[in-house]
Amino acid sequence: MALLATCLTDTFFPSTARAVVRLLERLGCEVAFPLDQTCCGQMHFNTGYRNDAESLARKYTEVFSGYDHVVAPSGSCAGMVREIYPEMGVSAGPMYELSEFVVDVLGVTDVGAWFPHRVTYHPTCHSLRMLGVGDKPLRLLRAVRGLELVELPAATSCCGFGGTFAIKNAETSTAMLTDKMKCVLDTGAEVLSAGDNSCLMHIGGGLSRLRAGVRPVHLAEILASTEEEPWAHATP
Repeated sequence: MALLATCLTDTFFPSTARAVVRLLERLGCEVAFPLDQTCCGQMHFNTGYRNDAESLARKYTEVFSGYDHVVAPSGSCAGMVREIYPEMGVSAGPMYELSEFVVDVLGVTDVGAWFPHRVTYHPTCHSLRMLGVGDKPLRLLRAVRGLELVELPAATSCCGFGGTFAIKNAETSTAMLTDKMKCVLDTGAEVLSAGDNSCLMHIGGGLSRLRAGVRPVHLAEILASTEEEPWAHATP
C-alpha cells in the first residue's frame, strides 16, 4: 500500500505521516511513500481552478498507479480522490481514509495502542458526509488502553474551517469555531482528536489563543502510540 501524506500534513504535521507508517507497519502492511506525490487538487477545485485540479489528479494517478491500496490521514483529501476525481473523468483506484482502511480492509479495531489521556473526538465533515466513515474512528479509540473517551457535544457540527472558506468568510468561520471550542471545553478533555489535521489546526489554533490547555492530536498519532514509544505522550 502507499501513503498519500497530503500537502498540509507533509508541510506542517509530518509527525502524523510518520505515525501512519508506524501504525500500518505494526499491523503487517508494507508501506510505500512515493516521493513524487503532491497536492490532491482539492483547494484548486473548490476555488474554481478545475483545469489545475485535473492536472493534479492526473499526476496523482501517475504516482499511485500499481498499488493495491492508497491511504490518507485525511477524510477531506481521501474524499477528493475517491468522489471528485471520477466527476472530472479521472480514475484514481482504491483510496481509503485511515480509519476505514484499518477497520474495513484490515479488519482490526484494537491496534494495540496505549494513550492514557482523557480524549474527545471531532468527526470532520468530509469523513462523515462524503466518505461515510461513521463510528469507525470511535471504535478504534474505544479499544485504546488507558484512553478515556468523552462524547463531544454537537459533534457533527462543522468547526468552520472548510479550507478557503475560513479565509473568504472569516467572520462566519470564527463564529462556528467559537461554538466548537465551547463544546470541546465542556468535555473537560485533555486532548482533542480528529482525522484531519486541517480541522485540528483550526480548532487547536483557537484553543491555544485561549490558553485552554487542550492538545490537538491526530487520530493516527494516538493509534500509533504504545507504552514502548513514550515520545507519543510528550507535551509539546
